[in-house]
Amino acid sequence: MKRKWTFAALLAMISLCAALTGCAFRPQSVVRQADTEHEPGSSQIMVGYSQIGSESAWRTANTQSFQETFSPENGYFFLFDNARQKQENQIKAIRSFISQQVDYIVFSPVTEDGWDTVLGEAKDAGIPVIVSDRSVDVEDESLYTAWVGGDMTAEGVRAGKWLEQDLEKSGRADADINLVVLQGTARSSAQVGRSKGFEEVAKQHPNWHILARQDAEFTTARGKEVMEHYLKSFDRIDVLISQNDDMTFGAMEAMDEAGVTYGKDGQVTVISFDSVKKALEMVQNGKINADIECSPLLGPYVDRLIKKLEKGEIVPRSNPVDEKVFTQENVARYLPDRRY
Repeated sequence: MKRKWTFAALLAMISLCAALTGCAFRPQSVVRQADTEHEPGSSQIMVGYSQIGSESAWRTANTQSFQETFSPENGYFFLFDNARQKQENQIKAIRSFISQQVDYIVFSPVTEDGWDTVLGEAKDAGIPVIVSDRSVDVEDESLYTAWVGGDMTAEGVRAGKWLEQDLEKSGRADADINLVVLQGTARSSAQVGRSKGFEEVAKQHPNWHILARQDAEFTTARGKEVMEHYLKSFDRIDVLISQNDDMTFGAMEAMDEAGVTYGKDGQVTVISFDSVKKALEMVQNGKINADIECSPLLGPYVDRLIKKLEKGEIVPRSNPVDEKVFTQENVARYLPDRRY
């Protein structure tokens, strides 16, 4: 559904592109990936993409997936925005994409709520919106065309079920189990879904005691800081639930410094999320007991949706991707092909 560009819109777009370079993580509002400019009448599909930020190895891999997929060689003109973890930056970027009359808007939302107005503007402009990775909570679901990503609630359930089975195997199914949780960014769909899913399982086990839940912002530094607080606050921690690998890395640093053992043969069972290669190596060596996959390689999935829309086909609104649970028993066969 390539558009006819007005001269004013093209001039605004070209002026913006000329002022900015193609570095993926610059703080400016919108940058373009390629050095070529979008020409009037071009057959390239113009996609505006707003990314949450660059807070983790997972997020970096997610961005790279989109940049590699939406290349000029693949028939795209790609505008990229790094929101630096701020919703207001994403809203500004989406409005910029609307003003430039892009063919499609793709974004990974910082939080679930607060999108009704700006997505209404995109709908009024006739621009399809694809939500990637995290989800949105809007009153009118027609404000976006499709969502693609991991089922965060299902991921949380998988973590709970793995712990259930592990405690059964170790003969501790009826023992009192003290848990602490490192949560991701508050009100993000990853935090909301993973918390909800895990607690659906936890509430079936009155002997599981969640001692604390705290936002650690999906970062290593904050994960370490919060885990240090937990270690000082509680005499016994049996299980750490960490809602992404970067927070897990920080928590492991804190436990190392406190002399607390963890992993397969340690005091603390560690359950992490995302499954980046560094974390899977730690699963292999027994430092992380289980890692719940959330694939960042979403660019090709979105590309397939756009190709279908270009043909006038109707696409499913919800498009969950396949994900695994990695343990020491199965991780070795997946590590050699891990790209991120």
